[in-house]
Amino acid sequence: MQLAMIGLGRMGMNMAKRLLRGGHEVVAYNRTSEKTDQLAQEGAMAAYSLAEMAERLSKPRVVWIMLPAGSAVDEHLLQFTGLLSSDDIVVDGGNTFYKDDIRRAGILAEKGMMFMDVGVSGGIWGLDKGYCLMIGGPWEGYHHLEPIFKTLAPEDGYLYCGATGAGHFVKMVHNGIEYGMMQAYGEGFQILEASPYGEGLHYKEVAHLWNQGSVVRSWLLELAETAFDKDGKLSDIRGVVEDSGEGRWTVEQAVETGVSAPVIALSLMNRFRSKETDTFSDRVVAALRREFGGHAVVAADKK
Repeated sequence: MQLAMIGLGRMGMNMAKRLLRGGHEVVAYNRTSEKTDQLAQEGAMAAYSLAEMAERLSKPRVVWIMLPAGSAVDEHLLQFTGLLSSDDIVVDGGNTFYKDDIRRAGILAEKGMMFMDVGVSGGIWGLDKGYCLMIGGPWEGYHHLEPIFKTLAPEDGYLYCGATGAGHFVKMVHNGIEYGMMQAYGEGFQILEASPYGEGLHYKEVAHLWNQGSVVRSWLLELAETAFDKDGKLSDIRGVVEDSGEGRWTVEQAVETGVSAPVIALSLMNRFRSKETDTFSDRVVAALRREFGGHAVVAADKK
């Protein structure tokens, strides 16, 4: 199947590579040409403008965008209304607020275009392991794009969640849960670190142990083991945990619908607090974000 991939960052680049490996035809576009050239060397067709991207695609065109939430998406959609045509499909695979999906779908519908929202989880490991896909939008769009979803996801790794916005809504809640899980792991390791037994414990071994039949085993704990293997006390990073938006949206949704979500809310508040103090629990959470998503960390001050 043919599609364009716009935005070749940590996620978009690897998703495009996985699609190429799966036999799909990818037209690559990125704001900076270096990444476009890089993907072209792996078999993609390079496009150096959105107009060139549109020209290279056969109708009905499929354009998948992997851009930061907010104005960048709106700016590209505005250009699409002049470059694409009726029956073309635009897929937003970034971390977008679901209410923005509904507004944007309406704009494209006026031009006869279809909008699909796809929440994507898998981080920098998705190239080899596959991506978990949470899909929203018209059913006919989901059916048309299913060969792409099958290639990107592992077995049973994609789900049609419902009408426009449903995919990003499910991904939003997914990330809110992620906030709470990482915070609990971070606090647990800090309790160990502050205890009389902290000096004698190797946290890599503890994380490994908890993944052997324990009810708290998870991929996050596997990543914790990897992080502790690199630096047993995580002393090279500061415990600054960035807030990328999804946790805020999840808490706002809980308030809007009157759902009690204290764990997720407090984990969000703790991310704000992490910018003021440096704790071991925050270093654990920062390290986990680096391991699964390649997110930047703040280096520790050298004394």
